[in-house]
Amino acid sequence: MPGGRLTQQERQQIALGLADGLAYAEIARRLERPTSTVTREVMRNGGPSAYRAEAAHRATERRAHRRRPTAPRDARAPEQAHGRDAEAVREYEETFTTVMMGSGMPTMMSRVMACITLTDTGSLTAAELVQRLNVSPASVSKAITFLESQGMVRRERDGRRRERYVVDDDIWYRSMMASARSTAQIVEIARQGVTVLGPDTPAAVRLENIARFLDFVSESIARAAEQARDILSTNPGPPSDD
Repeated sequence: MPGGRLTQQERQQIALGLADGLAYAEIARRLERPTSTVTREVMRNGGPSAYRAEAAHRATERRAHRRRPTAPRDARAPEQAHGRDAEAVREYEETFTTVMMGSGMPTMMSRVMACITLTDTGSLTAAELVQRLNVSPASVSKAITFLESQGMVRRERDGRRRERYVVDDDIWYRSMMASARSTAQIVEIARQGVTVLGPDTPAAVRLENIARFLDFVSESIARAAEQARDILSTNPGPPSDD
């Protein structure tokens, strides 16, 4: 299996694969590369709909030119439990971060989210995040504030009275409900605009159509999230003796 950086020819093959509608795993198989490598490459460079081989290659060259020497990752990397491959975990965390960024989440918030999510405890302190990510306390604080506003992390105190940031099994439910509430606010504002602009005007009709669409979507998201939580959080009973 080839290693090292992707070549320009490989990037062209990725672009052709995306144009043909191939999954990342299939493109990776044809290149004899890990799926995470292809996923990270695409999401770093515009996503599947905007990926361009030439632009991606130039961007990578620029990043490599700007990159400064840093201390070896292993010098700061936490010891891996359960016999995990440290390099594979590092690559996966980078891929996870890149995909979160591709969904619209800012870079630092994506890094913090990935870092907490991939711990077995599902929680880290500010000091632990600073050490793991090699960033400032202010950057961590700003990222946590954003993630809290999206319902994606919560705070709790541990036995040593330290504040911990937690990503638990309910994060996506809470995040989706926060998204539904935010969308409902847009619906309300759009309908206020209908009154202000006059119900029979083209602008008001446009706003009403927006409101109807988003109202349906937000209600559907909230209902689906509630149903999924009820179903998936139900623990199976003990096995029957029959």
